[in-house]
Amino acid sequence: MSDYIVSARKYRPQTFETVVGQGTLTQTLQNSIRQGHLAHAYLFCGPRGVGKTTCARIFAKTINCLNPQNGFDACNECESCRAFNEQRSFNIHELDAASNNSVEDIKSIIDQVRIPPQIGKYSVYIIDEVHMLSTAAFNALLKTLEEPPSYAIFILATTEKHKVLPTILSRCQVYDFNRITVPDIIAHLQKLAANEGITVSEEALNVVAQKADGGMRDALSIFDQLVAFCGTTITYERTIEVLNVLNVDYYFSLVDSALTHDVTRALLLLNEVLNHGFDAGHFVTGFAQHLRDVLVSKDPQTLPLLETSDAIRARYAAQAQHCAPMWIFQALDILNTCDINYRTARNKRLTVELALVKLCQLGVPQNIPQAAPQPAPQPAALTPKQAPQPAPQPMAEKQAIPAAPAAQPATPAAPSMPKMPKISLGLGPKPAPKPDAPETAQPPKEEQNSPFTADQLRDAWVGLATTHTEELRLKQLIENYSPVLVDGTTAEIQMPNPWQMNQMRAAMPALLAQLRSKLHNDQLTIRLVLAEYDREQLAYTAEEKYALMQESNPALAVLKEKLDLQID
Repeated sequence: MSDYIVSARKYRPQTFETVVGQGTLTQTLQNSIRQGHLAHAYLFCGPRGVGKTTCARIFAKTINCLNPQNGFDACNECESCRAFNEQRSFNIHELDAASNNSVEDIKSIIDQVRIPPQIGKYSVYIIDEVHMLSTAAFNALLKTLEEPPSYAIFILATTEKHKVLPTILSRCQVYDFNRITVPDIIAHLQKLAANEGITVSEEALNVVAQKADGGMRDALSIFDQLVAFCGTTITYERTIEVLNVLNVDYYFSLVDSALTHDVTRALLLLNEVLNHGFDAGHFVTGFAQHLRDVLVSKDPQTLPLLETSDAIRARYAAQAQHCAPMWIFQALDILNTCDINYRTARNKRLTVELALVKLCQLGVPQNIPQAAPQPAPQPAALTPKQAPQPAPQPMAEKQAIPAAPAAQPATPAAPSMPKMPKISLGLGPKPAPKPDAPETAQPPKEEQNSPFTADQLRDAWVGLATTHTEELRLKQLIENYSPVLVDGTTAEIQMPNPWQMNQMRAAMPALLAQLRSKLHNDQLTIRLVLAEYDREQLAYTAEEKYALMQESNPALAVLKEKLDLQID
């Protein structure tokens, strides 16, 4: 137990060649060592766990090697290399600026700089997390950093380059470390697993690499955690169980359900995801990322953009062949809208479920025209389906009851049934009801122009807001401004300003069509009128304010005369 060393320390790179994912940067450092062009100050910046401190130590060890190999590799045999490997070298000084960030700590380094190295050529000072130094400590370091002794080299490391003073940056050679890619992390972990005698699947390593977010140290820590749980055999299923990662199979299954219009299966998959404790918002974000990866997989040239294993990449490529680009665009738009509305929605689960229903309805309109002519010869069968539709207008239903014989052939109200899914599910227009219009054009004309009251018009108008929940501006206009009935079939809406009037005018054709359908009256017209307001004259000067006060209280004039007051 006491001899155990974590993988991040056990497999820490000892040469530039073993540093993962930083080939260009390490090559630059090797060339500078070979040519003898060493700067007096370096700044290594980049995300956590990408090799900043490791490269600083390798650099310090190499430039102090007494017998360098190939001009840029440490021999690991000389006294300087052995002292470094045994962690007893006096040529390398490390300071953690996160806990030693005062002026006194920097002054101690300045005092050490005066002492030349005893073994080797250079004294290397590695300051980790340098952005944590105070402003006074930075200022104390400036002069020494600009003109150090010939044998002193400073290597500053930081994860937040923007917090370092510009005066410090100007004195250093800046090296930006990149995040380590998923394939590089997978390849390194495969070598490590082979050395340790551990069997691990490529899909499991892909999950580890994705979870590490470009940091090799995080990947090695996660790998140790999996070994502690799984032993010598690590599978994909055990990996997602330990790391609490949502299985990518859910996303593949949801896409298949959407393509086959299986709403039931999609809702059951969502329920299963939520029962496993995953947040619905993260599920929507992950699903959108999955669809983006499917879109990228449509073209073999962009397929390498997926940072994943070869097996998962092949699954994306196979599913992309079944998805049309326009379908993916519409699906991404639905999920993006769901992600925006999710933050403010009160019923968050319902918001996600509606998004999945819309996904499953994509492509359905092409099949509706074939089934639409069937109910046309049976207008009486459409009446029960239409009766629940105008639920927000109970008074309109009461008017239709006495005229039962004439209400049955009133099928023009039935075309509103295909239009409602267009508003709630985001589908395109449905031309199916149009062939039925000539057959029933004459009988319903008299019934469709039935009279309505102001209350029925107001209720129908308020009901439109529920069909435009995703169009926030239009929903607010409907809720804030209601039509006022002027005569039997003419209503008027007063708008406060031209901008809102233009917004309402653009949406009025669709709104008017819905109102006519709900009220069974094709003669309904709505006028938009720009409201006129009487602006009250405001008092700005002292005399105007006094006159205004005197009108409300005439005693002020008497008080002014008695006290001989002046108006300033």
